[in-house]
Amino acid sequence: MPGAKATANPPTRPLTAHTIQLQQLIQQRILLLDGAYGTAFQGYKLEESAYRGQRFADHHLPLQGNHDILCLTCPDIVEEVHRSYLEAGSDIICTNTFNATTIAQADFGTENICFEINQAAAQIAKSIADQYHTDDKPRFVAGSVGPTNRTASLSPDVNQPGYRNICFDELVETYTEAMRGLAAGGADIFLIETVFDTLNAKAAIYAANLVNAELGEALPLIVSGTITDASGRTLSGQTCEAFLYSVEHAKPLAVGLNCALGADQLRPYVAELSKLCSSAVSVHPNAGLPDAFGEYTQTAEEMADIVREYAESGWLNIIGGCCGTTPEHISAIAEVIAHLPPRECSETPSAQGASASGVLKLAGLEPLKLQRDSLFVNVGERTNVTGSARFARLIRENKYDEALKVARQQVENGAQIIDINMDEGMLDGEQAMVHFLNLIASEPDISRVPIMLDSSKWDIIEAGLKCVQGKAIVNSISLKEGEQAFIAAATKCLEYGAAMVVMAFDEEGQADSQARKIEICDRSYRILTEHVGVPNEDIIFDANIFAIGTGIDEHRNYAVDFIEAVRWIHQNLPGASTSGGLSNVSFAFRGNNLIREAIHTVFLYHAVQAGLTMGIVNAGQLGIYEELPGDLREAVEDLVLNRREDATERLLEIAQNLVDTSDNKAGEQTQEAWRELDVHARLSHALVKGIGDFVVADTEEARQLVTHPLEVIEGPLMDGMGVVGDLFGSGKMFLPQVVKSARVMKQAVNHLVPFIEEEKQRNPDRERSAKGKIVLATVKGDVHDIGKNIVGVVLQCNNYEVIDLGVMVPAEKIIETAIECDANVIGLSGLITPSLDEMVHIAQEMQRRSLDIPLLIGGATTSKAHTAAKIAPEYENRATVYVPDASRAVNVAASLLANEALYQNYAKEIREEYALIRNRVEARREKRAFLALSDAQANAAPLDWSDYQPPAPAELGVYTIKPSLAELTPYIDWTPFFMTWELAGRYPAVLEDEVVGEAATQLFADAKSRLQWLIDDGRLAAVGVYGFWPANRSGSDDIALFTDESRTQTLAHLHHLRQQAPKPDDLSPNYCLADFIAPLGTADYLGGFAVTAGQNIEGILAEFAEDDYTQIMIKALADRLAEAFAEYLHAKVRQHYWGYATAENLDSEALIKERYRGIRPAPGYPACPEHSEKETLFRLLDTTAKTSIALTESYAMMPAAAVSGWYFSHPESRYFGVGKIDEDQLKSYADRKQLPLNNARRLLTPNLTD
Repeated sequence: MPGAKATANPPTRPLTAHTIQLQQLIQQRILLLDGAYGTAFQGYKLEESAYRGQRFADHHLPLQGNHDILCLTCPDIVEEVHRSYLEAGSDIICTNTFNATTIAQADFGTENICFEINQAAAQIAKSIADQYHTDDKPRFVAGSVGPTNRTASLSPDVNQPGYRNICFDELVETYTEAMRGLAAGGADIFLIETVFDTLNAKAAIYAANLVNAELGEALPLIVSGTITDASGRTLSGQTCEAFLYSVEHAKPLAVGLNCALGADQLRPYVAELSKLCSSAVSVHPNAGLPDAFGEYTQTAEEMADIVREYAESGWLNIIGGCCGTTPEHISAIAEVIAHLPPRECSETPSAQGASASGVLKLAGLEPLKLQRDSLFVNVGERTNVTGSARFARLIRENKYDEALKVARQQVENGAQIIDINMDEGMLDGEQAMVHFLNLIASEPDISRVPIMLDSSKWDIIEAGLKCVQGKAIVNSISLKEGEQAFIAAATKCLEYGAAMVVMAFDEEGQADSQARKIEICDRSYRILTEHVGVPNEDIIFDANIFAIGTGIDEHRNYAVDFIEAVRWIHQNLPGASTSGGLSNVSFAFRGNNLIREAIHTVFLYHAVQAGLTMGIVNAGQLGIYEELPGDLREAVEDLVLNRREDATERLLEIAQNLVDTSDNKAGEQTQEAWRELDVHARLSHALVKGIGDFVVADTEEARQLVTHPLEVIEGPLMDGMGVVGDLFGSGKMFLPQVVKSARVMKQAVNHLVPFIEEEKQRNPDRERSAKGKIVLATVKGDVHDIGKNIVGVVLQCNNYEVIDLGVMVPAEKIIETAIECDANVIGLSGLITPSLDEMVHIAQEMQRRSLDIPLLIGGATTSKAHTAAKIAPEYENRATVYVPDASRAVNVAASLLANEALYQNYAKEIREEYALIRNRVEARREKRAFLALSDAQANAAPLDWSDYQPPAPAELGVYTIKPSLAELTPYIDWTPFFMTWELAGRYPAVLEDEVVGEAATQLFADAKSRLQWLIDDGRLAAVGVYGFWPANRSGSDDIALFTDESRTQTLAHLHHLRQQAPKPDDLSPNYCLADFIAPLGTADYLGGFAVTAGQNIEGILAEFAEDDYTQIMIKALADRLAEAFAEYLHAKVRQHYWGYATAENLDSEALIKERYRGIRPAPGYPACPEHSEKETLFRLLDTTAKTSIALTESYAMMPAAAVSGWYFSHPESRYFGVGKIDEDQLKSYADRKQLPLNNARRLLTPNLTD
């Protein structure tokens, strides 16, 4: 442990008067920083003699370009530049010290005068600032601290990734000297800027703490990172959010971004930072991007226009300029921000995410944020020499490449944090830790996750902290050596910006009972939060997992003691997390991996239920609780929960192995008479009929008959696709057939591509001409793509070039792709309601970027009304058109890409139609009446609870279910399947339809064949999770879930919405789902579920990458199977698991018509339209861990073939639509969910009237 002389915790130091004034001003207006100094000095065209002056006339190295030394040799020029920025309106000017560190100055041989340069620079700036200082406009000096020309996280030699040419301690030393000089010269702020390696910045923060400790007061910090390119990462690989989490321990006055990019390119990262950051946000971008000659040509007015948008968006507290900016730029910025308010910020973190109590924020190259309701986090344990003999051997034998594979495998197997321990007697633990961490830093697929530094030796931990640029976890500190050493270690963790694992260990030894665990954890928590100032969310308690099944009576309750201690911590120590080393619990059974895995699975299941946040586990060797054989699980549970004295013996008796098998089947091919036709007719027939068996051979035959391979595409293939297009357009051919035709076309084109490429090299002018180029994308946050894929296929069939960007595509990528490929149209798709907001955002960005191409809108949640009222008004440069289905896409595209006169006529029709729609929407809005929320609540469903006893589920808790696909097939509702393929009609009548019956029959045959193939293949799997909890209505519109039947401890609150429109008959209720749950006093229950039939689907789809028809078919079948799974499970729940309808006997038609008792409404659907409630459902069910279903940032489920929802049992429960709500309900909902009003408004946009 470190000694008691550790640096005092920064927040205990008094703030300077300037700091207090600065903090007040930041809340009142946007403060203006200055601009570039290098640019200004270059304008003076200084010769070598100016840099030398008299003092350095005989210096042995050239000094020209060492701008910092001008503070000693030409102070009048430095003063003049400062003055120009103050005249332009700067509130804060920076010292001319960007390179005034011993490391950077060593290139000029002037490293011995760094203190002097920094002091002189600060004195010059302070003297000029004081001249301009007034009560109305105070001026401040920021001491500029640059990154140096070395990087602590990266090797300068690609052949030696573990090598570093600078270390943390050397950086601290050089930064300390510089900052001492700045403070001595009168700087008001330390500005740690242009951070391209966060480890360098952490060294600078550490140095600032040392200097502030010497001063006895706290000079505030501004920490400014550099996003190096469009990847959105720093040079050392961190995302913007990860960078923020890694420096927040400095408690900076502001966190910001500068350099490398212009304001336009920085936009998305500034927007992200402004949402996440609890402190002020500072930005000083370059004057655009340099041209081919390295010059910055963005004018002051151009830059100011972009900055105005920043300020109007509420993103800014401090703004200035970096490379290429001049006093003219600063003056122009001053003018546009003069009357715009600053971004609101506070010392407490925002709801969007950064450092609120109870939110543990960690970072590798990417962020990891853990809240109380987050899912269990796996900490990979195999990179621990004390726990893995193989890893220890690799490290001892210096086989670090193979050791890295162990770390990589942990991450690939699901570890979200990796624990690294080098405590081994035959090792130099400190050297091994440093080398391994340096190697990991060069492996982004490993270093993307946070690091847990694990050692019983503080020297090894501290050596590790000096190598990690992200926010790491120290494992561990404890009271073992007394409070003084404990406080010193915790203070060091604070200074390095690390969270800390606190062991239940004190001066008397390790806690082995529940009472002792609680006593030590409580005492540790009080010391850390009340005396050291550790944020409660950075405390992670390890209450000691000890081995069970040892045969020693005193050990029998060890697992129960740990689980109950975790439960107590979760309930009594706000914000604290819990962890533990899982392998310890089964140590008595080493050598028997089957039993060990079962013990880990059962123990972890119960510990997570008690609130365990994370665990050090082998991420690739954990079972699923419900999948354990019943007798094995019971025996393990007897041991873990200490239910039988003979638990160990019984467990050993029943150990067994399980295997499963699968088989595959193949289809057959037949040959038809059309094979006798000429090759052009054969190709046309193959395309129209969608037959691909012979298309490659026929295409090759056709190629042999022409001069250029492109002629085959432009001739017989496009002729054939023309027939397809005509038949489809006239309603004589249907979507499934068109998709099959596209599959055959793609096979033919793929055969021709090598020949076309070869000829292109000989004759580059000959290229195929398409009707137009269309970029398609499912928008950010949404994973549904069947409809988009179908539209793409139809467009390709009609000779449009389609660039399909896939799913979850951010606005920047869509727009950049459209610009780069010179697209003629952008098409957006989305299925979930949050996608509507994203489409509006993309339209706004297209307008801002001055794009001049049409925009197509489609997807299940989109509509003509929404497009007309919300999207089209945001993009005025070209037409925005709603496309309801694939059959309309071709005609719309043709109209949009016609000659300009025809386009203008079509666009005029669209504008006029959409204007009428907007007027109707506005008229409805004005006429729309609402009940006051209190009146709507008074008109709730009048259920009589006095004489109704809600049924109790057979067993409370959470359970996993894995039916076979064959079990689900009888529950498939085929009607939506045909709708996916745009074949209108209910099943089975659609098969007999006069118009589409033949196509539907063929499609159905293909679907059944492919479904059987999927069943036989065995890879596509269905897995689900369901649970039941004690429940009661809470207030009027919420539901409280409880941990057990005592109903004393709340497990979760579910927030619902109530119909607020007046009822025409004044008799119907204003429904809310909470109406169907009994008030407290009557024991009621609620269920929840999440199911998928999409496990392993990506691997299957990859086998059909060139076959659109089969891909769409598999996705459509998976969707139907997921819905069938939901129906199947609901039936099981009604008849068995909840058992309130044991006599139910409904056929498929009755199930489709919902003639059963109870309902299963899904978050995001009409009765509970707000999607974010899925987060609570997923937490309750531990859905992602148990089923692999995950939520996107917009709450779409991945895989897309997934369904989730709630179970209500009341016989009068019914489906309904909430519809539109008024402002009073919006405010109520925000209050109940503890959300900022704007966040709630964003979530409920589809239900609001404006």
